[in-house]
Amino acid sequence: MTALLQVKDLKKYFPIRGGILNRVVNNVQAVNDVSFGVREGEVVGLVGESGSGKTTVGRTLLRLEEATSGTVTFDGTDILTLPKEDMRKFRKRMQIIFQDPYASLNPREKIRTVIGHALTQHQIGTPEDREDRIVRLLEQVGLSADYMDRFPHEFSGGQRQRIGIARALAVDPDFVVADEPVSALDVSIQAQVINLLDDLRGQFNLTMLFIAHDLAVVEHICDRVIVMYLGRIMEIAPAGTLYSAPNHPYTQALLSAVPIPKPGRKLARVVLKGDIPSPINPPSGCVFRTRCPLAVADCAAVVPVLKQIGSDHFSACILTA
Repeated sequence: MTALLQVKDLKKYFPIRGGILNRVVNNVQAVNDVSFGVREGEVVGLVGESGSGKTTVGRTLLRLEEATSGTVTFDGTDILTLPKEDMRKFRKRMQIIFQDPYASLNPREKIRTVIGHALTQHQIGTPEDREDRIVRLLEQVGLSADYMDRFPHEFSGGQRQRIGIARALAVDPDFVVADEPVSALDVSIQAQVINLLDDLRGQFNLTMLFIAHDLAVVEHICDRVIVMYLGRIMEIAPAGTLYSAPNHPYTQALLSAVPIPKPGRKLARVVLKGDIPSPINPPSGCVFRTRCPLAVADCAAVVPVLKQIGSDHFSACILTA
């Protein structure tokens, strides 16, 4: 299957300035040497603890943040090298669903305007066509056309996120970054939005990067899963393989913390000590070694690379056979 998006050696550092001359004195290493691909029509999950760099990866892919180095090839074009005017054309093909469904909507604009901005910006259809398209989009995300003249504060969190999804799909994108789209919603509403995204994936033939910290949510919608820790990729595997046979100690720890809704069934809990280290001064070698229950002396000296350990299964651990 063709890779619609190919990321290679992506880095994103945020400079820290200080002193009288406001010089760069250090960097927050948010993303470090990240490489992966997303195949056409595939939903890839990107998971990890808060501070692992998931959202920064998503925003950098769309150039909402400018990368420090690396390449992001979308449909054969390295978009990181494109001038702003040319990149604007790619915006039609690459969209984002934001985490906060309220902060991402202009409270002073009616819903018809919120969704209509993208259609106007990319000169899609006539004004009459745009009106019809907004109606169809609202209906496709489970909302009534009567809601077009309401303001964001008149909706629940789940409804606002549906509006955000409709806005992202308004220009018929090929690729969507869903940045923790259900983390701010009630559990009952999360399931509805996940099912909606799964249905829309088929209707719109979407390719999606689904960012989340809840592994139970990712299991239901993703074909493959990428596990990140402190700006680096720890493991990549098909969803079924990752959940049934995780290889990396960090993945095993994450999965052991997922609640199982079956009385009497227990899993061996892997408890990680301490907090995730600062990305300003990450540990040498394997960044996970300071919390890894299996760490050995070599982990401090060697930066592990992703090694293939099975069909489409990769792990970054020096103990991997």
